[in-house]
Amino acid sequence: MATNYYDILGVSKDATDDEIKKAYRKLAHKHHPDKSGGDEAKFKEINSAYQVLSDKSKRQQYDQFGQTFDQGGFQGGQGQGFGGFDFSGFQGFNQQGQGGFDFGDIGFDDIFSNIFGGGRRKARKKAGNDIQVDVGITFKEMVEGASRTINLYRRIVCDKCHGTGSEPGTKKETCPTCHGSGQIRKNMQSFFGSFSQVSTCPTCEGTGEISSEKCKKCGGDGRIKEEQMIDVDIPAGIQDGQTLSMEGQGEAGERGGRAGDLYINIHVAPHSKFKRKNNDILSEEQITFSQAVLGDKILVETIDGEIKMKVPAGTQSGETFKIRDEGVPSLDGRGKGDHLVKIIVKIPRNLNREQKMLIESLKKLD
Repeated sequence: MATNYYDILGVSKDATDDEIKKAYRKLAHKHHPDKSGGDEAKFKEINSAYQVLSDKSKRQQYDQFGQTFDQGGFQGGQGQGFGGFDFSGFQGFNQQGQGGFDFGDIGFDDIFSNIFGGGRRKARKKAGNDIQVDVGITFKEMVEGASRTINLYRRIVCDKCHGTGSEPGTKKETCPTCHGSGQIRKNMQSFFGSFSQVSTCPTCEGTGEISSEKCKKCGGDGRIKEEQMIDVDIPAGIQDGQTLSMEGQGEAGERGGRAGDLYINIHVAPHSKFKRKNNDILSEEQITFSQAVLGDKILVETIDGEIKMKVPAGTQSGETFKIRDEGVPSLDGRGKGDHLVKIIVKIPRNLNREQKMLIESLKKLD
């Protein structure tokens, strides 16, 4: 057996993680003991080298101390399982050692739970599907809050069998497929040897029993489709594109499984005058040249109606004024934003003779 892990994999000491993995897979494919001409000893040697060099911490220790460092026995990070053995490289083999090695739907947790005597697994009841809907609101409703009634056509618990899937009054019988255990076992072969795969019985779905007669209303599913109306409260201050969730308001789960959730995507229609920036409302108001020069009080449209606002003398076009607490309320209820008014000074385009004379007079005073 070679004494240098880098030499075993045929890579340099400064090889990248990708180069190490590529070299390992190539050698593992070549020397796999299930292949014709495979070498089990060489295969184990390759895996020992890869186990160390693919782990940054172990590689650092190896580079410092060599093979005398303590690998810690039964270790393994992501992609490692049995004694640090890495299974990521075995996607290239099948059980005959020819391309496409695959355990199918068998997880390594299933393999080892059976190797080490894993107990009976409790069947999981399938949860119901989530539902998504889109709801539109106005800009004013976004500021003040709103309510909607949503019409949903969804699976709900059957009111005849109450989700059991059995016709009321009928008896339960032992499942003929699993004989009441709720599980089925398959014996399989791999390079580890033979092992048993245990899975939930598809006939009784892990209950160990079946009904002698299925519910006539739901056909044994335990659910029926029905149209229902759901009331939704939309909080003030919600953002455009934000999603509300209502737990348990999706479709019913199978035979008592957890119901799915309802997700409501909110779309705020744009306003002709107002825009939102964080929790502030933005708008523009036009004033005349004389109002800008001399100052005035103007009516400003807000989301709650008109408010009188003072424009001081000498106001410049583009200047912004703040009306406090007339913005969007915070979703957490902690205060409101402000209304920011941008002033646009209207410059007259066509002046009569008298107006021109007045402007000329002002020009002389500059």
